[in-house]
Amino acid sequence: MKILVFGAGGQIGREVCRAAWPPRYAILPLDRNAVDIANSAAVSAVLDRETPDLAINLAAYTAVDRAESEPGAAHIAAACDERARPLIHLSTDYVFDGRKTGPYREEDAVGPLGVYGRSKEAGERAVRAAVARHVILRTAWVFGEYGANFVKTMLRLAAERPVLRVVADQRGCPTAAADIAAALMVIAEHIERGEAKWGTYHFVGADATSWHGFAEAIFDLAAPQLAARPQVEPITTDQYPTLVRRPMNSVLDCQKIKGAFGISPPPWRTALAKVIRELVGS
Repeated sequence: MKILVFGAGGQIGREVCRAAWPPRYAILPLDRNAVDIANSAAVSAVLDRETPDLAINLAAYTAVDRAESEPGAAHIAAACDERARPLIHLSTDYVFDGRKTGPYREEDAVGPLGVYGRSKEAGERAVRAAVARHVILRTAWVFGEYGANFVKTMLRLAAERPVLRVVADQRGCPTAAADIAAALMVIAEHIERGEAKWGTYHFVGADATSWHGFAEAIFDLAAPQLAARPQVEPITTDQYPTLVRRPMNSVLDCQKIKGAFGISPPPWRTALAKVIRELVGS
């Protein structure tokens, strides 16, 4: 099975490419230098050249304060539909407004708070409209060895400041990029066997926390390798203004993906320990 991976240079894409896929899978990585997904002709050309059995779109702008649009989703979806190829498309918790008190389910109404969330929600709609055989996978609070993410930011700041002030009133589920790659592999296997249940799914790490709680967990694990463990002070969202309004509640319910694909949310603390070892040593 030949799988074309858009966004292969990002933190999830790199984990997908280094994952232990069975030998019958050929992973064809494409980063932003290989194809401009905002160019529909370029997207069509690469699908014609590579003739994949499946496309996975992981192209994302993780610096959400600077993201404004996502034209690539529509181009990739249209090209897949024209060639009768299934598509897995990665999305985000930012499609929700964060006002719900409990975990968000796939069928809950979307209500993005800003341009970034609206662009991701528009990407989802484009995929649903263009290609029937699709899986949209929403995730949140992604971390890993590669790319820009909260874990790497905290470790960098720990070397610079004795006290860190971290938001404590936003809640979500940290999710390891490697765990997302493993979930994508399971979904691809179902697609290969003709057993995929198409639609929208949630996948995040098990157990909700706050950014403050996440930071404390990072330093609990990394403390032996740090010159000094910083003090982590809880603050409110109002005390840490950002260009993009972040959902106060980013907790996603993952029961649907467990029923359809047998995928259970892995404990994020286990993955975090592995990432810490990769970043700062054992």
